[in-house]
Amino acid sequence: MPEFVRATIQLYQQSLISTIKSLTRSWLLVATVILLALAMFVITGVAASLGILGGFLLGAANAFSMGMFLALVEQAVLSTRTMVWNDIWSSTGQYFWDVITIGFMIWVPLQVLELGMQANPYGPLIVSGVFLLLFLLLNPVPEILYQRHYGGSLETLKESYEFVMENWIEWFLPLAIILAPFGLTFFFMISSQGGRIGLDFFQFLRLPFSILTSGFLYLGMSSSMASILVVLLTPLGMVFMMLFRGHLFSSLYGSSRRQRAFLAKSKSL
Repeated sequence: MPEFVRATIQLYQQSLISTIKSLTRSWLLVATVILLALAMFVITGVAASLGILGGFLLGAANAFSMGMFLALVEQAVLSTRTMVWNDIWSSTGQYFWDVITIGFMIWVPLQVLELGMQANPYGPLIVSGVFLLLFLLLNPVPEILYQRHYGGSLETLKESYEFVMENWIEWFLPLAIILAPFGLTFFFMISSQGGRIGLDFFQFLRLPFSILTSGFLYLGMSSSMASILVVLLTPLGMVFMMLFRGHLFSSLYGSSRRQRAFLAKSKSL
């Protein structure tokens, strides 16, 4: 077996084991996701009738929810102690301005792009391509935000680009394997949503929701039974996904493929 393949398999095995351990210590994260999702649904309904003010309210609520969630994921990934209810309260307000700033930096250029492409017959194709590019290049922004603690948003976006360029195979291979049965159309739908809105709490829920829905229907399950299971498992799926990403990022950051291949070879001797 080539050393690169061996090293990559070991990388995923270690990340999976670490994810399971973090999940058993931090099961309160699942309860937190449920509470935040319910709160966001209520706020979304209220904001719909408030016009521009509602947009600001929804943006602030999203930044609060996303920042709080990332702070708890940080503890689950980087700490070895069991999460308690007090950790949830102490995480409120964390990463709020980071989420606001990064979201604004992504949203404004995209709004300008969409307006500028309205008269272009190839506009929708160009816009979709930009969304795909953003989805790929800015994918590890959440992990960089809570693991690297850069002071500015530009540094975070730059670090995300450099990380993807260095580790794109190892980082995206798990996602590619999961999405492979559903085809390219499903992938472009997911990437378009992710590239459009950036650090959005509902987007992080939508990914496991869409995968679980398509997966259960692919297996021939009835739509009613699939809907019940999807609602029950989506919060767990979101937490599992973010914990795995966090451990995978931690293992990849600061190491090269050559170093990981050498380590894998030494372990096999």
